[in-house]
Amino acid sequence: MRIAIMGSGAVGGYFGAKLAEAGHEVVFIARGAHLEAMRRVGLRILSPNGNRHIQTAVFAGSPAEAHAVDLVLFCVKSYDTQTAAAALGPLIGTDTVILSLQNGVDNPAKLAGLWGAERILAGVAYIGAQLDAPGVIRHSTGGKIIFGPLDGVINAAVDLIARTLSAADITCAVSDKIQKVQWAKLLWNAPFCAISSLARAHTQQIVESEALTQLAVDCMAEVQAAARVQGIELPSELFDETIAFSRGLGPFKPSMLQDLEAGKALEYEAFNGIVAQLLEQAGQPAPINRAFYALLRQLNENICKEAAR
Repeated sequence: MRIAIMGSGAVGGYFGAKLAEAGHEVVFIARGAHLEAMRRVGLRILSPNGNRHIQTAVFAGSPAEAHAVDLVLFCVKSYDTQTAAAALGPLIGTDTVILSLQNGVDNPAKLAGLWGAERILAGVAYIGAQLDAPGVIRHSTGGKIIFGPLDGVINAAVDLIARTLSAADITCAVSDKIQKVQWAKLLWNAPFCAISSLARAHTQQIVESEALTQLAVDCMAEVQAAARVQGIELPSELFDETIAFSRGLGPFKPSMLQDLEAGKALEYEAFNGIVAQLLEQAGQPAPINRAFYALLRQLNENICKEAAR
Protein backbone atom coordinates (compact mmCIF):
# COMPACT_ATOMS: atom_id res chain seq x y z
CA MET A 1 0.00 0.00 0.00
CA ARG A 2 1.19 3.54 -0.74
CA ILE A 3 0.97 5.58 2.46
CA ALA A 4 1.76 9.21 3.26
CA ILE A 5 2.39 10.44 6.79
CA MET A 6 1.26 14.06 6.89
CA GLY A 7 3.03 15.33 9.98
CA SER A 8 5.83 12.90 10.88
CA GLY A 9 6.31 13.86 14.50
CA ALA A 10 5.99 11.49 17.45
CA VAL A 11 2.65 9.95 16.49
CA GLY A 12 2.94 9.94 12.71
CA GLY A 13 6.59 8.97 12.77
CA TYR A 14 6.03 6.00 15.09
CA PHE A 15 3.12 4.49 13.16
CA GLY A 16 4.72 5.33 9.82
CA ALA A 17 7.90 3.52 10.84
CA LYS A 18 5.97 0.37 11.66
CA LEU A 19 4.17 0.53 8.31
CA ALA A 20 7.44 1.08 6.44
CA GLU A 21 9.05 -1.82 8.28
CA ALA A 22 6.09 -3.98 7.21
CA GLY A 23 7.01 -3.34 3.58
CA HIS A 24 4.64 -0.54 2.59
CA GLU A 25 5.72 2.35 0.37
CA VAL A 26 5.75 5.18 2.90
CA VAL A 27 6.49 8.86 2.40
CA PHE A 28 7.14 10.86 5.58
CA ILE A 29 6.21 14.53 5.26
CA ALA A 30 7.89 16.80 7.78
CA ARG A 31 9.78 20.09 8.02
CA GLY A 32 12.72 21.84 9.61
CA ALA A 33 15.55 20.11 11.42
CA HIS A 34 13.50 16.91 11.80
CA LEU A 35 13.16 16.59 8.03
CA GLU A 36 16.83 17.40 7.46
CA ALA A 37 17.92 14.73 9.94
CA MET A 38 15.65 12.08 8.41
CA ARG A 39 16.93 12.86 4.93
CA ARG A 40 20.49 12.59 6.15
CA VAL A 41 20.41 9.49 8.37
CA GLY A 42 16.83 8.19 8.32
CA LEU A 43 14.20 7.96 11.07
CA ARG A 44 15.07 6.25 14.34
CA ILE A 45 12.49 4.92 16.80
CA LEU A 46 13.69 4.19 20.34
CA SER A 47 11.22 1.92 22.10
CA PRO A 48 11.11 -0.60 24.96
CA ASN A 49 9.51 -2.91 22.39
CA GLY A 50 12.55 -2.74 20.12
CA ASN A 51 14.34 0.02 18.24
CA ARG A 52 13.79 0.74 14.54
CA HIS A 53 15.81 2.58 11.92
CA ILE A 54 13.97 3.54 8.72
CA GLN A 55 16.28 4.62 5.91
CA THR A 56 14.68 3.50 2.64
CA ALA A 57 11.45 5.52 2.86
CA VAL A 58 10.87 8.86 1.12
CA PHE A 59 11.30 11.93 3.34
CA ALA A 60 9.55 14.96 1.86
CA GLY A 61 9.04 18.59 2.81
CA SER A 62 5.54 18.84 1.35
CA PRO A 63 2.89 16.79 -0.48
CA ALA A 64 4.08 18.45 -3.71
CA GLU A 65 7.19 16.25 -3.49
CA ALA A 66 5.08 13.07 -3.51
CA HIS A 67 2.40 11.38 -5.60
CA ALA A 68 -1.12 10.06 -5.03
CA VAL A 69 -1.34 7.45 -2.27
CA ASP A 70 -3.87 4.94 -1.00
CA LEU A 71 -3.85 6.18 2.58
CA VAL A 72 -2.91 9.44 4.30
CA LEU A 73 -2.24 9.31 8.03
CA PHE A 74 -3.04 12.91 8.93
CA CYS A 75 -1.09 13.65 12.11
CA VAL A 76 -0.46 17.40 12.17
CA LYS A 77 -1.21 19.51 15.22
CA SER A 78 -4.84 20.66 15.34
CA TYR A 79 -3.94 24.32 14.76
CA ASP A 80 -2.33 23.34 11.43
CA THR A 81 -5.33 21.36 10.16
CA GLN A 82 -6.70 23.83 7.62
CA THR A 83 -3.33 24.73 6.10
CA ALA A 84 -2.10 21.13 5.93
CA ALA A 85 -5.42 19.82 4.61
CA ALA A 86 -5.43 22.38 1.81
CA ALA A 87 -1.98 21.15 0.72
CA LEU A 88 -2.98 17.48 0.37
CA GLY A 89 -3.93 17.72 -3.32
CA PRO A 90 -0.90 15.88 -4.78
CA LEU A 91 -1.58 12.94 -2.46
CA ILE A 92 -5.25 12.54 -3.34
CA GLY A 93 -6.29 9.97 -5.92
CA THR A 94 -9.70 8.55 -6.78
CA ASP A 95 -9.75 6.12 -3.86
CA THR A 96 -7.44 7.83 -1.35
CA VAL A 97 -8.56 7.57 2.27
CA ILE A 98 -7.52 10.13 4.91
CA LEU A 99 -7.27 8.89 8.49
CA SER A 100 -7.00 11.70 11.04
CA LEU A 101 -4.99 10.75 14.15
CA GLN A 102 -5.18 14.21 15.68
CA ASN A 103 -6.16 15.48 19.08
CA GLY A 104 -9.56 17.09 19.43
CA VAL A 105 -13.00 16.28 18.07
CA ASP A 106 -13.58 18.59 15.10
CA ASN A 107 -10.62 17.99 12.77
CA PRO A 108 -12.24 15.21 10.69
CA ALA A 109 -15.15 17.52 9.90
CA LYS A 110 -12.68 20.14 8.65
CA LEU A 111 -11.04 17.54 6.43
CA ALA A 112 -14.42 16.41 5.17
CA GLY A 113 -15.27 19.98 4.21
CA LEU A 114 -12.27 20.04 1.87
CA TRP A 115 -12.05 16.47 0.60
CA GLY A 116 -15.50 14.93 1.14
CA ALA A 117 -16.79 12.95 4.10
CA GLU A 118 -16.75 9.70 2.12
CA ARG A 119 -12.95 9.51 2.20
CA ILE A 120 -12.41 10.70 5.80
CA LEU A 121 -11.87 8.44 8.80
CA ALA A 122 -11.60 9.75 12.34
CA GLY A 123 -9.09 8.10 14.62
CA VAL A 124 -7.82 8.23 18.17
CA ALA A 125 -4.24 7.22 18.99
CA TYR A 126 -3.32 5.96 22.44
CA ILE A 127 0.44 6.33 22.63
CA GLY A 128 3.18 7.81 24.74
CA ALA A 129 5.89 9.16 22.45
CA GLN A 130 7.89 12.31 21.89
CA LEU A 131 10.39 13.78 19.48
CA ASP A 132 13.63 13.12 21.36
CA ALA A 133 15.84 14.89 18.81
CA PRO A 134 15.61 15.68 15.10
CA GLY A 135 15.12 12.35 13.36
CA VAL A 136 14.65 10.48 16.64
CA ILE A 137 11.33 9.50 18.24
CA ARG A 138 11.25 8.01 21.73
CA HIS A 139 8.29 5.68 22.32
CA SER A 140 7.50 4.90 25.96
CA THR A 141 4.11 3.22 26.05
CA GLY A 142 1.00 2.26 24.09
CA GLY A 143 0.56 2.37 20.34
CA LYS A 144 -3.11 1.61 19.75
CA ILE A 145 -5.42 3.19 17.19
CA ILE A 146 -9.23 3.20 17.28
CA PHE A 147 -10.81 4.56 14.12
CA GLY A 148 -14.00 4.62 12.11
CA PRO A 149 -16.04 6.47 9.49
CA LEU A 150 -17.90 9.65 10.35
CA ASP A 151 -21.26 8.11 9.36
CA GLY A 152 -20.63 4.90 11.29
CA VAL A 153 -20.91 2.67 8.22
CA ILE A 154 -18.07 0.11 8.14
CA ASN A 155 -17.14 -0.67 4.53
CA ALA A 156 -14.47 -2.63 2.65
CA ALA A 157 -12.00 0.27 2.69
CA VAL A 158 -12.22 0.49 6.48
CA ASP A 159 -11.67 -3.27 6.80
CA LEU A 160 -8.64 -3.09 4.50
CA ILE A 161 -7.02 -0.36 6.57
CA ALA A 162 -7.67 -2.33 9.77
CA ARG A 163 -5.99 -5.38 8.26
CA THR A 164 -3.08 -3.25 7.03
CA LEU A 165 -2.49 -1.75 10.47
CA SER A 166 -2.80 -5.09 12.23
CA ALA A 167 -0.37 -6.74 9.79
CA ALA A 168 2.15 -4.00 10.65
CA ASP A 169 1.88 -4.95 14.35
CA ILE A 170 -0.22 -1.87 15.15
CA THR A 171 -2.97 -2.68 17.63
CA CYS A 172 -6.20 -1.28 16.24
CA ALA A 173 -9.97 -1.47 16.51
CA VAL A 174 -12.79 -0.19 14.32
CA SER A 175 -15.65 1.74 15.91
CA ASP A 176 -19.01 2.66 14.44
CA LYS A 177 -19.27 5.39 17.13
CA ILE A 178 -15.92 7.04 16.63
CA GLN A 179 -17.09 10.52 17.67
CA LYS A 180 -17.95 9.17 21.11
CA VAL A 181 -14.45 7.66 21.28
CA GLN A 182 -12.97 11.07 20.40
CA TRP A 183 -14.96 12.79 23.13
CA ALA A 184 -13.94 10.13 25.65
CA LYS A 185 -10.28 10.92 24.92
CA LEU A 186 -11.00 14.65 25.26
CA LEU A 187 -12.28 13.79 28.72
CA TRP A 188 -8.61 13.14 29.54
CA ASN A 189 -6.89 15.65 27.27
CA ALA A 190 -8.89 18.71 28.32
CA PRO A 191 -8.03 18.55 32.03
CA PHE A 192 -4.67 16.79 32.08
CA CYS A 193 -3.00 18.73 29.26
CA ALA A 194 -4.15 22.05 30.71
CA ILE A 195 -3.32 21.31 34.34
CA SER A 196 0.06 19.77 33.51
CA SER A 197 1.02 22.84 31.49
CA LEU A 198 -0.27 25.44 33.93
CA ALA A 199 1.07 23.70 37.05
CA ARG A 200 4.19 22.29 35.32
CA ALA A 201 3.17 18.92 36.72
CA HIS A 202 3.27 15.41 35.29
CA THR A 203 0.29 13.07 35.67
CA GLN A 204 1.52 11.45 38.87
CA GLN A 205 1.81 14.82 40.58
CA ILE A 206 -1.70 15.73 39.43
CA VAL A 207 -3.41 12.59 40.72
CA GLU A 208 -1.48 12.74 43.99
CA SER A 209 -2.89 16.22 44.60
CA GLU A 210 -6.45 16.25 45.92
CA ALA A 211 -6.98 19.80 44.69
CA LEU A 212 -5.67 19.16 41.17
CA THR A 213 -7.59 15.88 40.89
CA GLN A 214 -10.81 17.67 41.81
CA LEU A 215 -10.01 20.38 39.26
CA ALA A 216 -9.58 17.66 36.63
CA VAL A 217 -12.94 16.11 37.55
CA ASP A 218 -14.66 19.51 37.38
CA CYS A 219 -13.18 20.01 33.90
CA MET A 220 -14.42 16.56 32.87
CA ALA A 221 -17.95 17.52 33.90
CA GLU A 222 -17.80 20.41 31.44
CA VAL A 223 -16.48 18.12 28.70
CA GLN A 224 -19.35 15.75 29.42
CA ALA A 225 -21.83 18.64 29.13
CA ALA A 226 -20.28 19.81 25.84
CA ALA A 227 -20.48 16.28 24.43
CA ARG A 228 -24.15 16.15 25.42
CA VAL A 229 -24.72 19.36 23.45
CA GLN A 230 -23.41 17.40 20.45
CA GLY A 231 -25.76 14.51 21.16
CA ILE A 232 -23.08 12.29 22.70
CA GLU A 233 -23.52 10.85 26.18
CA LEU A 234 -20.41 10.19 28.25
CA PRO A 235 -21.36 8.26 31.40
CA SER A 236 -20.06 9.71 34.65
CA GLU A 237 -18.37 6.38 35.41
CA LEU A 238 -15.75 7.46 32.87
CA PHE A 239 -14.54 10.12 35.33
CA ASP A 240 -13.29 7.51 37.80
CA GLU A 241 -11.91 5.38 34.97
CA THR A 242 -10.00 8.37 33.60
CA ILE A 243 -8.46 9.16 36.99
CA ALA A 244 -7.58 5.49 37.51
CA PHE A 245 -5.98 5.36 34.06
CA SER A 246 -3.93 8.43 34.92
CA ARG A 247 -2.72 6.87 38.17
CA GLY A 248 -1.30 4.02 36.12
CA LEU A 249 0.72 6.34 33.88
CA GLY A 250 3.28 7.30 36.50
CA PRO A 251 5.29 10.50 35.86
CA PHE A 252 3.98 10.92 32.32
CA LYS A 253 4.12 14.29 30.57
CA PRO A 254 1.04 14.99 28.40
CA SER A 255 1.63 16.23 24.88
CA MET A 256 0.86 19.85 25.71
CA LEU A 257 3.42 19.93 28.51
CA GLN A 258 5.96 18.41 26.11
CA ASP A 259 5.18 21.14 23.58
CA LEU A 260 5.41 23.85 26.23
CA GLU A 261 8.81 22.66 27.39
CA ALA A 262 9.98 22.46 23.77
CA GLY A 263 8.81 26.02 23.04
CA LYS A 264 6.17 24.85 20.57
CA ALA A 265 2.63 26.16 20.04
CA LEU A 266 -0.12 24.71 22.24
CA GLU A 267 -3.34 22.96 21.21
CA TYR A 268 -5.52 24.87 23.66
CA GLU A 269 -8.24 25.53 21.08
CA ALA A 270 -8.75 21.81 20.42
CA PHE A 271 -8.66 20.83 24.09
CA ASN A 272 -10.39 23.60 26.01
CA GLY A 273 -11.56 26.22 23.55
CA ILE A 274 -14.06 23.95 21.84
CA VAL A 275 -15.56 22.88 25.17
CA ALA A 276 -16.06 26.47 26.29
CA GLN A 277 -17.39 27.48 22.88
CA LEU A 278 -19.97 24.70 22.62
CA LEU A 279 -21.27 25.25 26.15
CA GLU A 280 -21.45 29.02 25.83
CA GLN A 281 -23.28 28.72 22.51
CA ALA A 282 -25.79 26.49 24.30
CA GLY A 283 -26.20 29.05 27.09
CA GLN A 284 -24.34 26.91 29.63
CA PRO A 285 -21.43 27.93 31.86
CA ALA A 286 -17.88 26.72 31.24
CA PRO A 287 -15.81 28.42 33.96
CA ILE A 288 -13.05 25.80 34.15
CA ASN A 289 -12.39 25.44 30.43
CA ARG A 290 -12.80 29.17 29.86
CA ALA A 291 -10.16 29.85 32.50
CA PHE A 292 -7.86 27.15 31.10
CA TYR A 293 -8.34 28.59 27.61
CA ALA A 294 -7.48 32.14 28.66
CA LEU A 295 -4.37 31.12 30.59
CA LEU A 296 -3.09 28.76 27.90
CA ARG A 297 -3.72 31.36 25.22
CA GLN A 298 -1.47 33.78 27.08
CA LEU A 299 1.19 31.10 27.49
CA ASN A 300 0.97 30.40 23.77
CA GLU A 301 1.37 34.09 22.93
CA ASN A 302 4.49 34.18 25.09
CA ILE A 303 5.88 31.16 23.27
CA CYS A 304 5.21 32.75 19.87
CA LYS A 305 6.86 36.02 20.90
CA GLU A 306 9.91 34.17 22.18
CA ALA A 307 10.15 32.13 18.97
CA ALA A 308 9.98 35.31 16.88
CA ARG A 309 13.00 36.88 18.60
